[in-house]
Amino acid sequence: MENKIKLPTNFADYLQIENAELRFTEATDVAKHITGAGVQIYPNMDHAAIFCDPPHLVADGLKQLGYVNGWDARCYPSPVDGCDYINVSAQLSADSPAHDDGWFDYVAVVHPVDKAALEHMLGQGYGNPFIHHLTWGLVPPERTTADDFEYACRVVPFMVQKREVIGDAIGDEPGTLIIALPENVMAHPKFADALPEWIGDLDTAEYQVESMQGGGFLIQFFVLTGGRIEVALRVGTTQTFNPKSVHKISEDEISAVQGK
Repeated sequence: MENKIKLPTNFADYLQIENAELRFTEATDVAKHITGAGVQIYPNMDHAAIFCDPPHLVADGLKQLGYVNGWDARCYPSPVDGCDYINVSAQLSADSPAHDDGWFDYVAVVHPVDKAALEHMLGQGYGNPFIHHLTWGLVPPERTTADDFEYACRVVPFMVQKREVIGDAIGDEPGTLIIALPENVMAHPKFADALPEWIGDLDTAEYQVESMQGGGFLIQFFVLTGGRIEVALRVGTTQTFNPKSVHKISEDEISAVQGK
């Protein structure tokens, strides 16, 4: 697979977002660093997380593009900076013309629940709406087995290694490695013994392992301080996010105070 990235060619026709150019510049720079280090990514981003109030400021434009808002019939409570937000996901079909134009596979539309969250969001001066982060999808190792545990034995060490490579390439400390695995992997009799081997030298504060609601594998981490750019590996998922992961990431990794 050629590592050529795609950004939305007609972004401003559908979404008016003040900091979009900055985030796209950061995402492009990150992509150059990590592909230069030999890490393969998909051309289209896995997802964008956009903060806004009210949600229709983003959801209307996404619907025009062909996204299905709330496609996984879930919303994800997201505690950011001690404030309450709700994350509703939109999905774009891979055969959509908008996908050919470089639009993301998913968009997380994140809106404040109460006045305190709204005031905190608006108080950062990024605009309303604003792109909180963009996420590149890593190309996973080839799956040659239908056995989830056997694949986990390959894919988890793969992501541990890529986290180190990407951190070195970018020169920034990577965020927590969030590892969501199929339930049958975590229930496997060899799981407890295998996990330390998969994780290697990572400290316990550097990763979280949990079962993936709806099945599949979703392993992700932030690569820029402040949670501005993220990478994620996704295999066989049936929903955009994992509820427990969203809570952990939102509480510990995401802030509306992002700096540069």
